[in-house]
Amino acid sequence: MVRTFSEILAIAVARKGSEEAVLAGAPVPKSAEAIAAIPDDRWLAAMARGIFQAGISWKVVETKWPGIEEAFLGFDPGRVSMMEGEAIDRLVSDARVIRSGPKIVAIRDNAVFVSEVAAGAGSFGRRIADWPDDDFAGLLEWLSRNGSRLGGTTGQYMLRHMGKDSFILSRDVVARLVAEGVIDGAPGSRKAMAAVQAAFNAWRRESGRSLTAISRVLAQSIG
Repeated sequence: MVRTFSEILAIAVARKGSEEAVLAGAPVPKSAEAIAAIPDDRWLAAMARGIFQAGISWKVVETKWPGIEEAFLGFDPGRVSMMEGEAIDRLVSDARVIRSGPKIVAIRDNAVFVSEVAAGAGSFGRRIADWPDDDFAGLLEWLSRNGSRLGGTTGQYMLRHMGKDSFILSRDVVARLVAEGVIDGAPGSRKAMAAVQAAFNAWRRESGRSLTAISRVLAQSIG
């Protein structure tokens, strides 16, 4: 039987010493209007950061970031979406960026994605802001299906970074979900993700806490 949130919190507190220690450093999700107000170029930049960070040191990406911003024209979606042929080739050989052709093309493709969503919703941020928190799994699936290289934890970390109330399926969070019988391993199917969402929704109703806070408590109950 799945434990209540209070019981899992008690496990985390016993490990870390206090509730304050368990939740220390946990970000506070932004309001819907604050998320909606984030410019489209910052969404594309956040996607690019996540794509570049995948599989390499995040510190390397952070060090190179000013040059990456410059090389990608400030991540203006309209301008980046037009990059083809020689422009892509120049970026692949540009020492300012992480010189991975597939990642650079993915960023161009995501510029198209951001532009198309913004054209329909008014802004990319507005679409994210309006997505209901009780269907965060659906938002992740939408990003993975329509964006490029935004599946796995890349999309999760991107949304957390931008302030969307979110869970991150880190190794420790997955371990707690497995321990509770919610899933039997890393969730790779729609059915498993639906079970994860249902569990988070139940803990959210019980506790009144954000998905972000619940995710942190689950992680701290293991790691």
